[in-house]
Amino acid sequence: MRIWHLVIPLVLLSCNQFKNRQDKNFDSPKGYDLREPVRYYVRQSMQEISGILLAPDEQHILAINDEQGRVFSIDVNANKPYPSWKFDKSGDYEDIATDGKDVMVLKSNGHLYHVLNLFSDSTDAESYKFREPGKREFESLYFDSTRNSMILVCKACEEDKGQRRTTAYSFNMATWEFSDTPAYQINIEEIEKITGDKIAQFKPSAALIHPIEKRLYILAAVNRLLVITDLNGKVLEAYNLRHTIFRQPEGISFAPNGDMYISNESADEAQANILKFKYHH
Repeated sequence: MRIWHLVIPLVLLSCNQFKNRQDKNFDSPKGYDLREPVRYYVRQSMQEISGILLAPDEQHILAINDEQGRVFSIDVNANKPYPSWKFDKSGDYEDIATDGKDVMVLKSNGHLYHVLNLFSDSTDAESYKFREPGKREFESLYFDSTRNSMILVCKACEEDKGQRRTTAYSFNMATWEFSDTPAYQINIEEIEKITGDKIAQFKPSAALIHPIEKRLYILAAVNRLLVITDLNGKVLEAYNLRHTIFRQPEGISFAPNGDMYISNESADEAQANILKFKYHH
């Protein structure tokens, strides 16, 4: 009988957790249907894909993994090895971004790498150390033309601990320097009001400004959320992401027409992939 006293509560807890998952609302942002992606599976070298950038020809996707200091070029329509260019030694690289001229890579500690001579045998990089002391982890980097700056969004920063916020910092592309103060802060309670769920910490894994809407799309793999804000971090919308589609969303990119690409790292024995969502005006 004592065994049943243990088993029954566990069964009820499991049922409640399943019901909570079933009760979640999985809507899509206007213009997209997050239920119907085109799936592109990637090769073994990209199972730890951590950041993506659609190339200007819109036929190739530039990507990094979180183990090697290399930029890879992925042709999703061709089953062949990906050419790559080494810019620095191995490390925990999390995102890749461009201002249309320069390509920047983000390391998890906030250091930025300006990739030089990409697509050549002399590819190299200049590094810029995050200036503020303290323990921080970053996974998101994007360019904001209104600030002429690269924006780094904290995944876990000590200044946010217990503060119900997520902080973003900027790196000015004219002066090549980090800002002394945060660019903005995202209020976690604003996300909770929309989703109805309690969020201990909001942990962005990728972010990019929509080319048509001019709003910021933020992925959070840990929270399994897509959050849309204005360019100052004011939360506008939030969407739950289905685990069966978004196993571990770590990268985001847009085509000029609004088509959205999201990359998933390998997770739960599922192969890494890149998802394409058509944009309908």
